[in-house]
Amino acid sequence: MIQRSIKRLKLRALVLDDELTSPTAEGRAARELVRELQARDIEIVEAISAQDGTSAVVSDAAIHAILVDWTLDRDHDHAKSRSFIQLVRSRNDKIPIFLLAERGDASSIPIDVMAMVNEFVWTLEDTAAFVGGRVVAAIRRYLEILLPPLAGALMKFTQEYEYSWHTPGHTGGTAFLKSPIGRIFFDYFGENLLRSDLSISVGTLGSLLDHNGPIGEHERYAARVFGAHRTYCVTNGTSTSNRIIFTAAVGRDQIAVCDRNCHKSIEHGLVLTGGVPTYLVPLRNRYGIIGPIPPDRLSDGAIEEAIATNPLVTDDMDQRPVYAVITNSTYDGLCYDASRVEDLLDQSVDRIHFDEAWYAYARFNPLYKKRHAMHGDPKDHSGPTVFATHSTHKLLAALSQASFLHIRDGRNTIPHTRFNEAFMMHSSTSPLYPIIVSNDVTAAMMDGPAGVALTEESIQEAVAFRQTMGHVHRQFADNHDWFFNTWNADTVKDELGNTIRFDEASPEFLARNPEPWILHPNEHWHGFGDIEDGYCMLDPIKVSIITPGVADDGGLEDWGIPATLVTAFLHHRGVEVEKTTDFTILLLFSIGITKGKWGTLLNALLDFKRAYDANASLADALPQLIAAYPDVYEGLGLRELGNGMFAHLRDSRQTFWLAEAFSSLPRPVLTPYAAYQQLVRGQIEHVALDDLSNRVLATSVVPYPPGIPMLMPGENTGALNGPHLSYLQALAAWDRRFPGFGHDTHGVENRDGTYYVQCLTSISGEASRRGAVRDEAAVFATSSRTS
Repeated sequence: MIQRSIKRLKLRALVLDDELTSPTAEGRAARELVRELQARDIEIVEAISAQDGTSAVVSDAAIHAILVDWTLDRDHDHAKSRSFIQLVRSRNDKIPIFLLAERGDASSIPIDVMAMVNEFVWTLEDTAAFVGGRVVAAIRRYLEILLPPLAGALMKFTQEYEYSWHTPGHTGGTAFLKSPIGRIFFDYFGENLLRSDLSISVGTLGSLLDHNGPIGEHERYAARVFGAHRTYCVTNGTSTSNRIIFTAAVGRDQIAVCDRNCHKSIEHGLVLTGGVPTYLVPLRNRYGIIGPIPPDRLSDGAIEEAIATNPLVTDDMDQRPVYAVITNSTYDGLCYDASRVEDLLDQSVDRIHFDEAWYAYARFNPLYKKRHAMHGDPKDHSGPTVFATHSTHKLLAALSQASFLHIRDGRNTIPHTRFNEAFMMHSSTSPLYPIIVSNDVTAAMMDGPAGVALTEESIQEAVAFRQTMGHVHRQFADNHDWFFNTWNADTVKDELGNTIRFDEASPEFLARNPEPWILHPNEHWHGFGDIEDGYCMLDPIKVSIITPGVADDGGLEDWGIPATLVTAFLHHRGVEVEKTTDFTILLLFSIGITKGKWGTLLNALLDFKRAYDANASLADALPQLIAAYPDVYEGLGLRELGNGMFAHLRDSRQTFWLAEAFSSLPRPVLTPYAAYQQLVRGQIEHVALDDLSNRVLATSVVPYPPGIPMLMPGENTGALNGPHLSYLQALAAWDRRFPGFGHDTHGVENRDGTYYVQCLTSISGEASRRGAVRDEAAVFATSSRTS
């Protein structure tokens, strides 16, 4: 018989009573109750002070019932007991709370406390056996209401131990037990996961494609939690969610208004549908940080002009766009006033899509009020149909590939039956149930006060890190020394309207008030100029660390430290960051962050400073670099390498060309759809960077970072000394000069230091310079003649 490895849920209860260790009647009664609960197979967490109890509640989510003494610490006004109960309820409105009191205390229990607790235990009158039974019953009820629809159904099903005659072939993991390597796999991931990997044939769990049964209940539950009319669970990422919306909303030769700061999946939507893009270019600042699209570019007049001057739009097309997509928040954490964006686009388009892949938590904290797509009450929604896509695995707690697609029905809505055709086109008939369940659990984690508590903790940790960094930076600056800083306002206005330093502001004020994070016009810190007041806000949990080197008025200083060198040092110390640009390092304070994590990061940054100032040998600071490229880096110190990198950035003007390339639109020659059709037909060639002038691309060019398409399929590359090719030349020169620090640029093949890009062969450079070729049939005919 194979040893059983499935794990059961261990029940736990917290008993908070300062007399647990006292030789009093109350103490004896409390200890007897603890023994009774333990006899019922409930693990007990004991606490003898309010501080102990608070620590247990904050750090341990695996507590299923709480018993708290009303006369804690002999506090006659019961302030400690009341505060503790309020804390619990601020985090969890469902967990059963038992108030331990003597009969004579009943009159002293206020109504608000009575409303917060589930039951009263008269410690010197009720028997331990009776109370133990009540606690067990309350825990069972709690677990029943705690599990969201699909999670509860799946966990129940996997406990029924049915023989299966359907896919998947491992049948609950038993196939792995027949092989030595399979057994290792089984033991590593565990029986619960493998028994949860089920076939869509299991009708009791419902169907992801038909949206019925517990899966349908899960989607309706998520719609309520996230404020949508309809929610669809997507199991292969928000890239797929974006493509589903595009496929459902845009037809061939229909105009789509697209944020140029878009994910590659938006390009895929254009390729799949044959939609005609009209791009909106966002702002950029001196650090290369992507800002918002200004409001004047979203007005009906501006969009009408952009369409009229778009070479891809012909007179026989309907000039009204059918769809618009905006990235919110940006990768660097800039959030729109979504209600303002809706009002602006309302005049031009009936369907607005907010790509909020990195922003799924926004609805659950008042700091982001009106700054996300599903803001407010869905019953109050009018105007355009609004879509939102959320990568629930990015900054919430779902498994990788989990995504939600939310819809608020409005003008020109797409009925479910039509929309589901697009959904099924992109969805697997064999989804992984644990991914779906992780979405279900994530929605439940954010429901009610728990969502506020979890997001508030993330914000508080991000604020604490920002303020600590600011304080350390100021200490070094007072001694005319350098250190890193975070990108946020240097000063803020406090509750009384007084201007104070950011690092001296009240942490609670910073964590709960949007004012310190709003971009006001012409503030130097953000660098986006005369931006509309209140239109955009910096998300505090997306922290950009700024490295020295960028001048206040733009350009580079005489000295600086490239961020990629710092990131390499952090990597050697076991610290991984989200994104690194020339002079910024992005950190994400997700709900899984802890003080220990950012404390370690701060120590590592201080270690870098010490090593850099001492010009520590690369053999000590970055030994893996010396091992990989001894001929290039042998004998160098950390500061020497940093100085060489900075000088190269300054001479190549890489940061300048990045800003120029992403702030100017290339000339479109073909739609992404038409360019892709030629790629499929093989009408392409690989062209070296030096020969790339005025060629039409077959694929997009996406430098990472920032991971945003710089050149789209069907666009003209421009002159060799133009912004787009100049930036690629700067990247190629850097990659040759500093191996081990190379760039990841999708759409570019690096052959021994030479960049190659796929271009269309059917359109000559001369034809590309003359202007757009819109007649795709003519293009394909030309392709056939020239092949």
